[in-house]
Amino acid sequence: MRRAVLFATGLFLALGCQRKAAPPPASPAAPVELRLVAVGDIMMHQDVKASAQDAPGGFPDLWRDLAPLFQKADLVFGNLETPVAPRSGGPGRPFLFNAPEVLVPALKQSGFHILATANNHAYDQGPKGLVETLERLRQQGLHALGSGMSRAEADSPCILERNGLRIGFLGATDVFNSRLNRQESGPWVSALDEDRLVETVRRLRPQVDALVLSLHWGNEYQHQPSQRQREIASRLVEAGADLILGHHPHVLQPLAWVEAGGRKGAVAYSLGNFISNQDRTYDPGSMPEQAGDSRDSVALMATWVKDGAGARLAEVKVEALWTENNWRKRSGDREIRVVRIGQQANSLARLRQQRIQATLDGRLHTDTFRMAAFRPKPRPKRRLAPVTVEAEPVAEPSVAVPPPPEPQP
Repeated sequence: MRRAVLFATGLFLALGCQRKAAPPPASPAAPVELRLVAVGDIMMHQDVKASAQDAPGGFPDLWRDLAPLFQKADLVFGNLETPVAPRSGGPGRPFLFNAPEVLVPALKQSGFHILATANNHAYDQGPKGLVETLERLRQQGLHALGSGMSRAEADSPCILERNGLRIGFLGATDVFNSRLNRQESGPWVSALDEDRLVETVRRLRPQVDALVLSLHWGNEYQHQPSQRQREIASRLVEAGADLILGHHPHVLQPLAWVEAGGRKGAVAYSLGNFISNQDRTYDPGSMPEQAGDSRDSVALMATWVKDGAGARLAEVKVEALWTENNWRKRSGDREIRVVRIGQQANSLARLRQQRIQATLDGRLHTDTFRMAAFRPKPRPKRRLAPVTVEAEPVAEPSVAVPPPPEPQP
């Protein structure tokens, strides 16, 4: 009997221990990543449009070398430095751009997701042109950054979620050719108001895991940011920005880590031209290196990692790009295309990569080259026939300076 009681008591205690035992600790969540690829100015000079017309695949052929890079990214950003307003605007001409309607589905087909529309060419085709551009982007599911159908929309963040990370984007321009903001209830392009933007960043930061700013700022054709830009960048990083993507100078500027207020962020002061017809006359055999600077660019690749400790910008790297341009042949089809020059083994690629690295490191300060000394005779203008590009769905898953160059045909 005593043995039975002892057995029953032991069984009760054993069962009781099982009921009260704490569950095993949960396995820490596996880290997740978000990859952003950002490129610079998408310029619609006449010869860029002619090159797209001559290319079998249209606009996507002009940057087809970037397709593998874009496909590996969760998000792709570019600065759309043109209206797309064939219905409400006029033909593009020097300094007043307009793009054919096929550009927007081509950008979608190529893998772009976010396009900065706050820049000095936003109003090239007037308020109606801005509205048409925004409508066309929306029809393709592309996100416009820094402009909107109202001031509230233009100033609002774009917040997207990828791989369990929430990433916020804000856009603004410090430069206007025509500042046509009228009524806050109408079409609007967000201006870079430093204090207002800092406060917006502070409010947005707790709502997102990552925060990116697109700023159209700086002085054209200068390889160094101004002191004001550096101060603005520092304030925005302190307020909560992880990454600042700059554009407008049409040449590269330094890429730097900025530390402020106990935070650290990456600032690309200028990503340069992604594609354009600038510096088309450059001949590496007879001209100084800086005569080709507007054809240098980079694809910036930023990676955020989120784990049990939170989200952080873990890596920023770049790949050197170069715009090939057959202008000097002066006959046949126009061919302008962006290439990844790190994949090429020739003297021009080595020369441009060295210059790109020097620019990103902040080692280029003074250029005395004058484009006027090499001003060529203009090519005959071409009449462009309508072209079409079929859009395909994309699965969503990296100082003394020269004066502005001559107007681009």
